[in-house]
Amino acid sequence: MKEELNFTGAPLRYAGVATLLRRPLVNDPSGVDIALIGVPYDGATENRPGPRHGPREIRNMCGDHSISFPILRAVAAERPVGMVHIDAHTDMSDHEFGHKFTHGTPFRRAIEGGLLDPKRTIQIGIRGAQNSEESWQASEDAGIRVMYMEEFTALGVEATLDEINRVVGQVPTYVSFDIDSLDPAFAPGTGTPEIGGLTPIQAQALIRGLAGLNLIGGDVVEVSPPFDPTGNTALVGATLLYEIACVLADAVAREKSLQADITEQ
Repeated sequence: MKEELNFTGAPLRYAGVATLLRRPLVNDPSGVDIALIGVPYDGATENRPGPRHGPREIRNMCGDHSISFPILRAVAAERPVGMVHIDAHTDMSDHEFGHKFTHGTPFRRAIEGGLLDPKRTIQIGIRGAQNSEESWQASEDAGIRVMYMEEFTALGVEATLDEINRVVGQVPTYVSFDIDSLDPAFAPGTGTPEIGGLTPIQAQALIRGLAGLNLIGGDVVEVSPPFDPTGNTALVGATLLYEIACVLADAVAREKSLQADITEQ
């Protein structure tokens, strides 16, 4: 089929394979510095399923939060990593409805598996009635720095970024962004919405402020199109994923420069 082009000669946004950020489709990632992968999965959510549609919908403008655990198994295969986790929930439950692998348990499993260093992990934006005391306590018992939404509101973005830098330092760090960290006024299309959340501009400022950290990967999760009638949640998710890709690109460039300097010496 002949590819449709707009008046500038570029492919039309609605035509062709729906790749993220309209980047070329790559089947061999061996020569790629940053791979953008959609995981259409919501088999581990117990409330308002639909995130399996999220990756495709984000491409049109990511999976439930359980996908972070297998990703961490890959990026932390050689050593535990730190994490900046922006979410309404700690996702540190031991089990949900009798299951140990759900979207509310990934970071408990990651710590148990030696993948995640809790002392180098910070969770930001935690709040809401759909949390459990057990999951909150599990984070604190593990030594994770938990910043509840009230503290974030009082501190503001700049002071929060100072605390992020203090906690994770320069250890290899993963970024996990749950769309329900945002107030549902901005992102209603998610499985477990909690009022009183971040604004998109606060989220953008937080992610941009991660530039300079030793970032090794990230995710945007829990976009659920069935509950996103306007498509705004997918738009916000795609934009924030772009922001994460930008700071990751900066981290990759710095690492390449460092390795080049070492080789010259």
